Amino acid sequence: MNHVVKRGETVSSIAGDYRLSVSQLIAANPGVNLYQLSPGQQIRIPGLPSPSSLPYSISISLSQRKLALFRRGNVQKTYPIGVGKMLTRTPTGDFVIINKAPNPGGPFGTMWMSLSKKSYGIHGTNNPSSIGKFVSKGCIRMYNRDVEELASIVPIGTPVHIRP
Repeated sequence: MNHVVKRGETVSSIAGDYRLSVSQLIAANPGVNLYQLSPGQQIRIPGLPSPSSLPYSISISLSQRKLALFRRGNVQKTYPIGVGKMLTRTPTGDFVIINKAPNPGGPFGTMWMSLSKKSYGIHGTNNPSSIGKFVSKGCIRMYNRDVEELASIVPIGTPVHIRP
């Protein structure tokens, strides 16, 4: 999988977002000086499949507080979600699911799926009344049954597009 460098990103920040070491990124990109990155440059992320090889993608509308699951470009299902509040907004952009953790504990409900932005994910909740609202610290909250269903369908590497 390739990552498109955004303004302000460094090799360390990209490695952190994908939970890799800098040395893993360097090894996956022989001949590329990762210490002189340019916006728009593509770098290889080891261990993740090419998004084009996966049948699923996820599109999130923050304003509508909806998550849509697509299979080969067609909507399969939509889910209500809770998103970040004004002071802790959900980041917009294009990310991928990099890991899954069942039963993460605390406020994260019964499933956590990490996004390729450090500290953000799609997760369940121990407060179902928060779904449909602007309440989180930036993560995407789902009903536990919904996030479990979604996690059982989408593989690691699934693209996630978050829009305002």
